[in-house]
Amino acid sequence: MVDAMALALAEARAAGDDGEVPVGAVVLRDGAVLATGRNRTRQDRDPTAHAEIVAIRAAALALGTDRLSGCDLYVTLEPCAMCAGAMSWARLRRLYFGAPDPKGGAVEHGPRLFSQPTCHHAPEIYGGLREGEAALLLRGFFATRR
Repeated sequence: MVDAMALALAEARAAGDDGEVPVGAVVLRDGAVLATGRNRTRQDRDPTAHAEIVAIRAAALALGTDRLSGCDLYVTLEPCAMCAGAMSWARLRRLYFGAPDPKGGAVEHGPRLFSQPTCHHAPEIYGGLREGEAALLLRGFFATRR
């Protein structure tokens, strides 16, 4: 059995080592890893290169389709509005995330995108997976920059 959140946390640590905000993501289908992603906004000079977007793009490429039905996304931080929107359009089955993001999150905080009547597809949502570990990575990263 794949520990997807452990893989996502490893991606987050690698992002932090690269000087990126330490967020990692993994897409699974039928228990198998389709794709991984980590924040790459600075590396790619691309404001959309969040871990979730990187992983969703790679999974879609691996499957040869824009629909990720039956796929689950694991991410270390509550997704922002952009990433939640991409998840909806990709029709992901489930979202698992680690740390909540009261400031930038859009799933349980802010716009709560999946609860809006204009959201055409909402995945099942499971928050708080290895929350402490994910939050510690983020706190440690930002503490060294303040």
